[in-house]
Amino acid sequence: MGGLQKLYERVKNNPKTVRFEELQKLLRRAGYKERQPRGGSSHYTYTKDGKIITIPYDRPYIKRVYVEQAIVLLGDFYEEDDK
Repeated sequence: MGGLQKLYERVKNNPKTVRFEELQKLLRRAGYKERQPRGGSSHYTYTKDGKIITIPYDRPYIKRVYVEQAIVLLGDFYEEDDK
């Protein structure tokens, strides 16, 4: 099991304590394109194959609802990698 797979499992098992940088790394490696905010916004948008997710930058942890949405999208990439 690689480092990204371990990170994905940790995020999946404990969505309350996920830092923005960790989720950002998983999304980028899964092929999602990142669009940074402009004009003072803190919301980052990730897109891939018509799928869109917007995640507000928050410290120290991202809110659980956004992490759970990302897990659904990332499941296809990281679960298939596990087989």
